[in-house]
Amino acid sequence: MDKKFVTSSLGYAILGMLLGIYMAASHNHGQLVTHAHIMLAGFVVSFIYGLCHKLWLTNGDTSLAKVQFWIHQVGVLIMVVGLFLLYGQFIAMEVLDPILALSSILVLVGMVLMKVLFIRSKSA
Repeated sequence: MDKKFVTSSLGYAILGMLLGIYMAASHNHGQLVTHAHIMLAGFVVSFIYGLCHKLWLTNGDTSLAKVQFWIHQVGVLIMVVGLFLLYGQFIAMEVLDPILALSSILVLVGMVLMKVLFIRSKSA
């Protein structure tokens, strides 16, 4: 799991940097919230999860670890796309609010599952 998390985190870092460069070049910072969520929820949190797996967790190959990985990734992806559509004014807030709420809950569930994995791990 550690390599999967670090690989996905670096993908988010590249995406976040590209969006940041675009905003700087265009002098349009309307996607600042999207950029922040890509970098924090996508890059930083995924990287920290990867470090946890590498340094402490002994249960990274379990079904729970795989579920946790996918819940986090799906939650962040839906969140980032939803925020991009919202702050780009492509889709109304009323439409996106329930989708963004669901994505936030998925990311939270991913964090709770990481805590469960950490507590259950023999070396943590």
